[in-house]
Amino acid sequence: MKGIILAGGSGTRLYPLTTVTSKQLLPVYDKPMIYYPLSVLMMAGIRDILIISTPSDLPNFERLLRDGSDYGVNLSYAVQPSPDGLAQAFVIGEEFAGGEPCALVLGDNIFYGNGLGRHLRRAVENAETKGLATVFGYHVDDPERFGVVEFDSDFNAVSIEEKPEHPKSSYAVTGLYFYPGDVCARAKRGVPSARGELEITDLNRMYLEDGLLSVVTLGRGYAWLDTGTMESLHEAGEFVRAVERSQDMPVSVLEEIAYENGWIDRETLSACAERYGKSEYGRHLKRVAAGEFVNQSAQY
Repeated sequence: MKGIILAGGSGTRLYPLTTVTSKQLLPVYDKPMIYYPLSVLMMAGIRDILIISTPSDLPNFERLLRDGSDYGVNLSYAVQPSPDGLAQAFVIGEEFAGGEPCALVLGDNIFYGNGLGRHLRRAVENAETKGLATVFGYHVDDPERFGVVEFDSDFNAVSIEEKPEHPKSSYAVTGLYFYPGDVCARAKRGVPSARGELEITDLNRMYLEDGLLSVVTLGRGYAWLDTGTMESLHEAGEFVRAVERSQDMPVSVLEEIAYENGWIDRETLSACAERYGKSEYGRHLKRVAAGEFVNQSAQY
């Protein structure tokens, strides 16, 4: 399975912070924002990843992440000339996907929770072996801001609406999607909405109407953070800080995930740690290389 991170947009709600830099390069406590969605794809076992961003911002992502070899992944880059909807990622990434199952995660979304990795790997398996798409629902107090999924009495998804005036539930569809190999073809068949965008909700509805959409709800013990506003950006930083201080170890450490997945060896991990100098991030990698932590992958 392949993965796409959509890190485009102008981030106008965060001006002046994003006047000269991408929102997804802003810090969320101790790491660039894009580390968090990238870690999600890595936890799912995905190693071929395409990052899509604006023409002006893309070189900065390439300078930060390079070819991905430090993290045991293969990174590619593509330009989104204009923000014409989330489903546009599959039009831009059609050649990259090559007809294979593909996941999409939004560059400003953060996911956290014990056992999250099991949900992710099951979504990968369903796309690869059963032709099923998977999205994740999360209970929110302002569902009218999101795509909203409606359930029947047996908690089966029966409809999805984009930013409804009168939501039929309080479950928002998060910015993480897993699709089978026909996703690019379906995205290309989509019709732009009234605001001129290829809506991801329309793509999800195609799978739902064909009986090929699995909706997994993330309940108590999980956190989903959308960092698109100043307040939510601050809250995300505070959340990550609280989690890391409570367990005395950072989260979404890309090299650590790669090491525990067996994608890089101890020598590569140690070399990466040295490059981070005296930072807490670098010190943590040195401790991981020294075997001071129990393998965390079981908790993913």
